[in-house]
Amino acid sequence: MSAPLANSPKTSRNGWRISEPPPPYGVALPQTPAIRRVVANNPGPMTGNGTNSWLADHDGGCVIIDPGSTDPAHLDALVMAAGNLPVTHIILTHTHADHLAGARPLGTRLGIPVCGFHASAEADFIPDIGLRDGDEIAGLRVLYTPGHASDHICLETPDGIIFTGDHVMGWSTTMVPPAPHGSVQQFLDSMDYLLRRDSHLLLPAHGPAIPHVKACIEGLVAHRRAREDSILALLPPEPRTLDEIVDSMYHNLRPGLRRAARLNLHAHLEKLAHDGHVILDGDQWAKTMP
Repeated sequence: MSAPLANSPKTSRNGWRISEPPPPYGVALPQTPAIRRVVANNPGPMTGNGTNSWLADHDGGCVIIDPGSTDPAHLDALVMAAGNLPVTHIILTHTHADHLAGARPLGTRLGIPVCGFHASAEADFIPDIGLRDGDEIAGLRVLYTPGHASDHICLETPDGIIFTGDHVMGWSTTMVPPAPHGSVQQFLDSMDYLLRRDSHLLLPAHGPAIPHVKACIEGLVAHRRAREDSILALLPPEPRTLDEIVDSMYHNLRPGLRRAARLNLHAHLEKLAHDGHVILDGDQWAKTMP
């Protein structure tokens, strides 16, 4: 079963942000003749309209990327979206719950392996097939892109389309947690890695497809560096705990976003400390003396 997108994505004036109206759930939305999307009905402040589960055809059948939700209706829709093609693999871009949760139930149902980065960040999950940077699987090339998660990968088709998971999204910036789960420097390095792939289309795990690849990646990197500059500029002159800094920098946060803001700020402070701009003394952060 398939249906067209309700409306075309819209790009904002900042050049990288792209949004779309809430897409229909439980139907296959065609992206290319060999790629389609089924959006999970799990919208929220961290997932946007919901998690995109992608199906990509290859010579032996098709692969499902990020089955996400355990909702039976969503898993049924993924099976229907495969049509007459055998599903050969489930591949996870990373092991956050909105990507991982439906993987084992669907893998058991279809009798197929669940694949992911060989060093899982989720203690309770070990992939059936562990993947490394440069591996080839089901017609896709594995690109190791840590930053948002230590086990994050992207997947590249031979014709220059990249499934970017949560690493690159057009509807929002990516939340980067502190070590050991994430790293701002690794995130920036992974952005550079993707930019050098010279792809022509990015398919994220949340939000619409991104055709303006270079502008989006460069815009997100510029936004991240500007955020770092603003944190350093707004950091109080006297030492403060992380929670005190969050309170001083963020005002009127939407419900449910404080934890993400705190993690993101912590990760930036870690990078600023590594670069020699701030120090951590006990549980208090402070600028270094000029």
